[in-house]
Amino acid sequence: MKAQFQIGDLAVEVVHKNIKNVHLSVHPPVGRVTIAAPIAMKMDTLRVYTIAKLGWIRAQQKKMILQDREPPREFLNRESHYLWGQRYLMQVCEADAPPSIAISHNHLVMKVRQNVGGEKKQELLDGWYRDQLKVAIPAMLALWEPQIGVKTNRFFVQRMKTQWGSCNPSAKNIRINTELAKKPRECLEYIVVHELMHLLEPSHNERFIKLMDQHMPKWHSHRQLLNSLPLRYEQWSY
Repeated sequence: MKAQFQIGDLAVEVVHKNIKNVHLSVHPPVGRVTIAAPIAMKMDTLRVYTIAKLGWIRAQQKKMILQDREPPREFLNRESHYLWGQRYLMQVCEADAPPSIAISHNHLVMKVRQNVGGEKKQELLDGWYRDQLKVAIPAMLALWEPQIGVKTNRFFVQRMKTQWGSCNPSAKNIRINTELAKKPRECLEYIVVHELMHLLEPSHNERFIKLMDQHMPKWHSHRQLLNSLPLRYEQWSY
């Protein structure tokens, strides 16, 4: 059962589960706050618990807010763009042909018709990143599903502002953020494994951490790398 309460400007999402202890999490990239709580625990108790943790929550959020951001995208020649952690210089070519993006040596070549605006170019780039992930993810699922002992029904790739990924254990579906196509492949692999693990353990409890340690011993370093890299430029409001 999901619920939410507010402490000043801080929104806290609450999920009551069949667990023994409270689990408070602050999620990158923008500091979303969630609590997994035992079914019988009252909201007033959780509110008092959260107030006691406000200093820690604000410190985590500040760290995430100060994380580097990409500059606004202008889609100019020699503008820096990334694929799998590798930097490429944009090359914009006008052509009377269907729009396309391709990697050529150290360039990301975008072909568009004349007078195409920045919004359309962004849509083209987002779609291209989505396609890269749709190619990369099936191989990772084929590798990790049998190791972990789970099987997804479907995976989705979409732009997400507040999460790198998500999992619906009942439907056995996972969702992956399109931004991960910009990051080193080990970052994507970490998120895929993280979401697959939620098919075994829905919460971020001690069992979840032990499972991650067992199957991906280097997951802490992968998470640290991911959370140290620049985030997509947005008109963020905090």
